[in-house]
Amino acid sequence: MGIYLSGDTPLGLNRPGFLRTLYPMNSNSVLRRPFRYQFHNATLVLIAVNVGVFLLAQISPGFLVNLAMVPAYVAQGRFWLLFTYMFAHGGISHLFFNMLGLFFFGTAVERELGSSEFLLFYFLTGILAGAFSFAAYAATGAWVTFLIGASGAIYAVLLAFAALFPGSTIYVWGILPVRAPVLVLAYTAIEVGSQLFSFRSGVAHLTHLAGFGFAYLYLLARLGINPARRFFPRDR
Repeated sequence: MGIYLSGDTPLGLNRPGFLRTLYPMNSNSVLRRPFRYQFHNATLVLIAVNVGVFLLAQISPGFLVNLAMVPAYVAQGRFWLLFTYMFAHGGISHLFFNMLGLFFFGTAVERELGSSEFLLFYFLTGILAGAFSFAAYAATGAWVTFLIGASGAIYAVLLAFAALFPGSTIYVWGILPVRAPVLVLAYTAIEVGSQLFSFRSGVAHLTHLAGFGFAYLYLLARLGINPARRFFPRDR
């Protein structure tokens, strides 16, 4: 899979933080107070932690169960599961594709926003996606559902990537060029359809959609970036 900006300029070789100059944050507002820009390859650290957790789970399967977001456990006060579920994966393919997406999209988003802003974005959207899933499961009586995986946060990162780099092209399977906003809209349609018609019922489609939704709100409320306007600019 290749990810390139318009004009075939590889991401990461442009000007870090350039878009933040277009959308300045307000230091007088707690909600929009900016972090000092730093880049520490936090994305690679997140990937290493996820891989480490996966390896530990192979040695001790019970370890995975203790990380999963189970609504019944959260209702009993184990609120940390809304955080730990993001580091647990059910299989090598589940881990591989999540980490592949995190590497490609997360690195570009982190380089643009800075490591501190990126980590706040990643963890907050992931936790909120988990909390939304908890509420949905609780409302439907699915108290013993096991939710694992970083997909909610990964989908949030994908939307952030498309909003920050709307002119970028993503090569699906390395051959099919798709603009980032189009890919986000396609994924959204697939997830909505899958949720409504119960395709791949073992996949947490609501968590994926929640990741998109909370990412949209984060970009709008904290960074002042409206993804819809970035996707469909009025002035062309």
